[in-house]
Amino acid sequence: MTGAAGFIGSHLIRRLPTLGTQVHAVSRRPQRARAGETWHVADLSDAEATTRLFRSVRPSLLFHLASEVTGSRGDEVVRPTLESNLIGTVNVLAAAKEFAVKTVLTGSIEEPRPGNGQAPPSSAYAMAKWAATGYADLYHRLWGLPVTVLRPSMVYGPDQPDTSKLVPYVTLCLLRGQRPRLTKGAKLADWIYVDDVVDAFVSAGESDKAIGHAVDIGTGVSTSARDVVEKIHQIIGTTEPPEFGTVPDRSHDIPQVGDIEPAAAALGWRPATTLDDGLRRTVNWYASQESHD
Repeated sequence: MTGAAGFIGSHLIRRLPTLGTQVHAVSRRPQRARAGETWHVADLSDAEATTRLFRSVRPSLLFHLASEVTGSRGDEVVRPTLESNLIGTVNVLAAAKEFAVKTVLTGSIEEPRPGNGQAPPSSAYAMAKWAATGYADLYHRLWGLPVTVLRPSMVYGPDQPDTSKLVPYVTLCLLRGQRPRLTKGAKLADWIYVDDVVDAFVSAGESDKAIGHAVDIGTGVSTSARDVVEKIHQIIGTTEPPEFGTVPDRSHDIPQVGDIEPAAAALGWRPATTLDDGLRRTVNWYASQESHD
């Protein structure tokens, strides 16, 4: 498993040992292993290091979640996203082909796809993810690699490492009595709870029906960032209302909502958590962490 130290990955890796699997995880930096885990240090943008890792571990199933995640519109992220999200993925696909490893790859709902009318990528991150999905398809069609691409929408939940993301940022600000600096909140997105995403990855690992396909992992419901913030505010119950419009809106945002029927048909998967319930669980988790500090 790659990207096991990231947000989705850290939740997925805690699930896998309960399924009776032997879990190997890779990171660029040493990590503390829990029971049932073996960690490796490797840079996946290094093709030789990636091949050595596969030769050593000989996995039967690969979850590839390693990624440089950023919504920045600046050109300074072009090279980091290219190296991590595309070159690293191609190295992983090549090694998976060499050792005949079934692969579940993480794409992005921001890629051009039928659900958004094939809208062009709005960031370097989305461009690299789109290209990686194209290479996954290439490896499947030309060389028979059993690969499935899952395209998660806007994932939220407890223990999100990047606390600048909307849900943890707003939650922590309000819990600490601070007023978050926010855009107008007009962006529409499909918000999905992290446990539901983990369920989709497990289903893709267990089933062969989605091999050769790229499917959206979302809820099929579009909700504005403003509505999400106001829901968090209501759950926490602070008296100060959120202040919108103190930060410029991000340019070139495209409303994204998942088409979940292909995932339902191929994986037998559907999201199980409502937005209200997921936000409540998330807020409660962050509140418990704040009370321990």
